[in-house]
Amino acid sequence: MAGLAAAARARELGAEPLVLEKGDRPGGSMLLSSGVLWRHRTLKGFREECPGGDPALQRTIVERLDEGLEWLQSLGAPVVEPETGNPRTFGVRFDTRGLAQALVRRAQHVSLGQVPVPGTGTWLEGPLVLATGGFSVRLARERGLPIRGNPWSEGDGLDLALARGGETAGDLEEFYGRAMPAGIPIDEAEFVPLSQLYGRFADVVSEDGKERFEGEPAWSEIDLVQTIARWPGGRAWYRVNEDDLGQRVRERTVAEMIELARAAGAVVRDEPPFTSVLVQASVTQTLGGIRIDERARVVGAEGLYAAGADVGGIATGGYSSGLAAGLVFGRIAAEEALS
Repeated sequence: MAGLAAAARARELGAEPLVLEKGDRPGGSMLLSSGVLWRHRTLKGFREECPGGDPALQRTIVERLDEGLEWLQSLGAPVVEPETGNPRTFGVRFDTRGLAQALVRRAQHVSLGQVPVPGTGTWLEGPLVLATGGFSVRLARERGLPIRGNPWSEGDGLDLALARGGETAGDLEEFYGRAMPAGIPIDEAEFVPLSQLYGRFADVVSEDGKERFEGEPAWSEIDLVQTIARWPGGRAWYRVNEDDLGQRVRERTVAEMIELARAAGAVVRDEPPFTSVLVQASVTQTLGGIRIDERARVVGAEGLYAAGADVGGIATGGYSSGLAAGLVFGRIAAEEALS
């Protein structure tokens, strides 16, 4: 997402950018997401939700996302929903495949299956925007957790930035993820529909019953998922009273999410009046990463820019839209590199 946004904007500014895509398709984890690009309605709300994040980067997202959303629509990106449905946030839901296609049309040159090596080749000459999706695959492997995103984001951008003298920002152990049905294979097309988003309505205990999540999770449940990730096996039971099965999360009820998990082969226990689902924490996006300034310049590494999940220190301590950050700083990186 971030790399395509940077290339599309650079093309508009008269440059001839080349996108070096490691994977076999453009769009990264954006293609596997719900397609919602959003921001907190105010900087104050952003700061309250993500108190450890960089205020300058947060301000930039609040101030520049709206024009970015309009820009995407001008490129022909198809809108699914004009609002987020969440009173805390402002944004738009796009069809992810159509969004990727619109950006590729404008960017023009996308080379698939490319892995540039630091210090070699002509690919790294001139301004370079790092947008490799963070290091979610590496973190998931190190933590023994499943990946809920593209399979290519191993940290190539972070490693290159550090080799060039760049700095890190945020907590490199912090991540955004979801609770998914445990113990079953999950195809990437099922990442969104099989997400179990009702922890706030559940009694949450570790698989061995020795740990319990106390208190109310945040609305995003990112704190709940990170807690589960620290429990044995990264697993937990979501135990829901029948009175809460009709509760809605976005467009679905708790009961509907549980039945999707059951149909997929998940471990579901019916113990009236409770229903329990065995879930596992999964990693979608790392929140720590490369330190940039508000112009998307990598701090400590001249000639390098970064955007998207490669950037750290935006949502530290909370949750914000990685797609929104990718759009905003991808566009800014192109503008700054060509200024």
